[in-house]
This record gives sequence, C-alpha cells and structure tokens, in this order.
Amino acid sequence: MPGPGEFELIREYFGSRFNTGARQGSDAHTVALGIGDDCALLNPPAGKVLATSVDTLVAGVHFPAAEDPFRIACRALRVNLSDLAAMNAEPLWFTLALTLRDSDPQWLEPFARGLAQTANQYGITLVGGDTTKGPLSITIQVTGACEQPLRRDGAGAGDRVFVSNQLGAAAAALPLILREVDGSVTQMEQAYAAYHFPEPQFAVARAIGPYASAALDISDGFLGDLGHICEASGLGADLDLDNFPVAELARSMNGETALETALTGGDDYQLCFTLPEKHLQTVQKLQLPITAVGRMRAAAGIQCSLDGKPWQPGATGYRHF
Repeated sequence: MPGPGEFELIREYFGSRFNTGARQGSDAHTVALGIGDDCALLNPPAGKVLATSVDTLVAGVHFPAAEDPFRIACRALRVNLSDLAAMNAEPLWFTLALTLRDSDPQWLEPFARGLAQTANQYGITLVGGDTTKGPLSITIQVTGACEQPLRRDGAGAGDRVFVSNQLGAAAAALPLILREVDGSVTQMEQAYAAYHFPEPQFAVARAIGPYASAALDISDGFLGDLGHICEASGLGADLDLDNFPVAELARSMNGETALETALTGGDDYQLCFTLPEKHLQTVQKLQLPITAVGRMRAAAGIQCSLDGKPWQPGATGYRHF
C-alpha cells in the first residue's frame, strides 16, 4: 500500500506536532504565517540581527542510512542549531527540505517525533520546507536572532584560544555506531550520546558573548576549524596541548592516538573561541566548562607543542571534497 502523498505527508508528520504559532517571551508573535502557504511570513525581533545557516546531511556520508530515524532527526537539527550557538544567536525558525526514497510511515513517524522533540527542546519553530523523492538527504535551514554576534574575523594577536567541554568523542564513536568495532555498554552509551545528540553550546555562547573576539563551532576538527578563525582574522596560533581536553570515549577507544582524534576528528559541535587578555579574569570567574589551549599570534600558521616540544598531527580535520 503506497504511503501518503506530499501534502498529506506534510500535514500528518510536520504540521500540528510543531509549534507554528506565536513564540513565548520577548520574541512572541514572530511567526505571522507558518506551514501551508507558498511562503512563511515572519516578523524579525526588533533591535536584533538575524543569523541564518543551512546544512545538508546525506545518507551514507553524514549518517548511516540504516540508522534509527529518530536519532537521524535529532542529530540533523542539533548540528544546525550549533551554527546559531556559534554566532551567539537565539533560535527562532527553521525549514526542512526532505528527500525520501518513499513515504514510509514507519520511517516518517519516528523521524518527525525526533525532529519535533528537538525543536521544542530548543524553542525553534518549523515554518516551511519541501519534500521530494530520491536518495535520502536532509537539508535544514535555521534562523536566529542576536544582539552580539560572534564572528570568525575578530581575533587579535595575543588573544587566548579556548574550547568548550571535551573533544574527540564523536570521532571515536563512529566506528562503534557503524558496528566496525565492539564496545562496552558504557562506551556504546557515550557513542550514541556524542554522535546523535550533540549539545549546541548556547549557554557558553551567551556567557562569552560580551567578551569573546571570535568564535565558531567545531564540526570538521579543532585544528581545521581554528584555521578558519586564523584565516578570517589574518593571524596564526600557538597551541600548548599538554592539557588539551580529550573526551573519555576517545581515550578509551583510541589510546595513544586519542589526542590526535580530539584535534582532528570533527563532529564535536563544541565552541572554539578567542578571548582578549583583558577579559580573561572576568570569564574565568564565570566557571564555564572551557579550557585555554593557546594564543593567537601575528605570524600565519598553527604551531603545536606537547611536553615542551614541537608536535604536529598527521591530519588537520575532515575534508568535504
């Protein structure tokens, strides 16, 4: 029996379970018209800058095609929300373009449930999108609003380099997710949490927003992404890796190469940011889950040291092409 058609699919799975009406709080009534017309009608919050980002996730490239659709949906929206967090933007709206091999209700129901649960958790409203037939891919565009956007091009020579939380768990998780290696119950729990449920760092971004000079989220590996800040700001960086925050899963799975996994593995969706020295004591008093790992410098390139000696990993991060 064939599944629902396009408009029935939209109504059944992406209609009433999402909040397409007024938002609560200071941004109330930003959605004048949501799903169901040619365009959504949106009211930008007064006095704020809009931040928007779009990402496409392709089955077999960005997630295992046979994975639980609930987890696929949670991951798809969370990694997009991470871009808003990196810009210090509060989430407002998102659109979904979904390409499906067929309109299978057994796949659509958990996918829509995971998407709605994540959207409601982070207070973002689905306002439109598109569905079409083809190889499975998910494109999500998110829009948020900010008063103090964090950009990549604001770092200065001498600024401290920080990262939030620990890195390397998602890269270490992938072989477990793909069943390429076996893991303990604890390792599997850590793997699913790291890979499918990354936590957009909104709280850290809000706290550092008044003080940081540049920021981005770590999606393609710390070294590669720090390189984007360096390039945008016309600087380089010196890194001291003695106390680099390596995730427990990376240590348990990768042993001696855990540090390299944390530096280059990607998919962490933590924040990398730079902080002028004059704000260092103020930010340290906030007791945030952040670690200072180096300094920006005028000369180009990234130089690493470990145990007081120069050290370089074998790679810098994920490459899309």
